Amino acid sequence: MKKEEVHISSYTSHAYVLIILLILTSVSVLITGWHLGAYSAAIALLIASVKVWTVLANFMHLRFESLFLKLLVAGVFVLFALVIIITFIDYFLR
Repeated sequence: MKKEEVHISSYTSHAYVLIILLILTSVSVLITGWHLGAYSAAIALLIASVKVWTVLANFMHLRFESLFLKLLVAGVFVLFALVIIITFIDYFLR
């Protein structure tokens, strides 16, 4: 069996992630004040996806995992994007 490796994150990397997440949260709050129609929901989902990737990569240590696990997670994101795209197509064609 493969020996388990321990990945220790520094406090500065956690601080950078915190700052990035706070900036993205404030941007998503500011987006709600603008009247962009259906695009505001799409932009909010895009920002949420970036925040999810930041949390997955840093706090769940996905950047230290194997390529297979990264591809599985990317597949989930692709499936999620397809569901959102199909939902928006249905919304626009009604």
